[in-house]
Amino acid sequence: MISSPDSGHGRLAENILHFTRALRAAGLPVGTAHAIRAVEAIAAGGFTRRADFYHMLAACLLTRPEQRIIFDQCFHIFWRDPQIMEKLLGLMLPEMRTPPREREPRPGEQRAAEALLGQTRAEPPEAAERAADEIEFDARLTLSDREQLRTRDFEQMSAAEIAEARRAIARLRLPSRPILSRRTRAAPRGKLADWRRTMREVTRTGNMAALARRERRERPPALVALCDISGSMAGYSRMFLHFLHTIMNADARNWAGIHVFTFATRLTNITRHLRARDVDEALAESGRSVQDWEGGTRIGAALQNFNRDWSRRVLGQGAVVLLITDGLERGDPDLLAREAARLQRSCRELIWLNPLLRFQGFEARAEGVRALLPRVDSLLSAHSLESMDELVRLLSSRNGSGEKARLMAGLRG
Repeated sequence: MISSPDSGHGRLAENILHFTRALRAAGLPVGTAHAIRAVEAIAAGGFTRRADFYHMLAACLLTRPEQRIIFDQCFHIFWRDPQIMEKLLGLMLPEMRTPPREREPRPGEQRAAEALLGQTRAEPPEAAERAADEIEFDARLTLSDREQLRTRDFEQMSAAEIAEARRAIARLRLPSRPILSRRTRAAPRGKLADWRRTMREVTRTGNMAALARRERRERPPALVALCDISGSMAGYSRMFLHFLHTIMNADARNWAGIHVFTFATRLTNITRHLRARDVDEALAESGRSVQDWEGGTRIGAALQNFNRDWSRRVLGQGAVVLLITDGLERGDPDLLAREAARLQRSCRELIWLNPLLRFQGFEARAEGVRALLPRVDSLLSAHSLESMDELVRLLSSRNGSGEKARLMAGLRG
């Protein structure tokens, strides 16, 4: 057990230990060694102001700059800030009537509150009685809650279901299909003859019986996402930005480079913001940099800007492009057709993710959809966790485009 050398601050050591546990529950890599170092630093240096105490704890407990946003929220909640505590309790208990929020919660604030408060909600007696009654029904033909969550439309999810969906997205991994490079490497069973190495061996040893062989190297492709954030796509775009943040921070080594752009009435590069480790901070910074969230839809103009300003920078490594949009263009459909064709020629594979495919009777009647459809390599839905799983399977399978032909032929007909 940790105890403070100063008997007058015996409770302080326990509070610091509890504070480090809360940081660990919020996702920061802190342990017992960090807590001991913090207690020893406070005992040695002392403090007379709250700011001194804050900076000493930060110096002992933080190891990376992106951890500070969660640390700040936990510090202000834990070390006697009852107003924020009451507001977060109101956010976590929606059935209670609380006054309206005076401000939007900062990035990481909700996670800090959950880590400090824990799961303190208890089911009401009525919910327990309903659960007991449901046991008597035959549920052999019903779907589990997890299966229902996988197939549910993002726009139809409740706040609790969205939180659960985001946790599921954080566990997704996106491997890539390697590209055969023009460069080769030595391989005893390679299909290509390495004449240069063979002649060197002959010159050195005089042995002409052995033929050196080589094979083509494999390298990861780049991944580029163009995400529509217009009014009809805002709900789906938020979930896919969570998905792209997960890829950038967990699967970056599987890709030569990952770049993310948003567009509605203008094109915005948010790659730098999504590289932040904390998802709340990343999305908050992205939202501040985007000026046209839930605006109009000008897909053709956005693709034109991308092809002119960015394609040579980010599409030079056999890039796979994800175009996340419903195709409801308000601009010139001829411009959209030209720029989509140019984009397809510039990349290795153009995958269109369209949430309108969730409707079984969906037909390619809109001019924007008709302009895009012949100029994409694959077409998938983008409305649920299940559609994200399909995207993962497509990008990780070496023959992933085989499923595309049947689906697209049906829509073109």
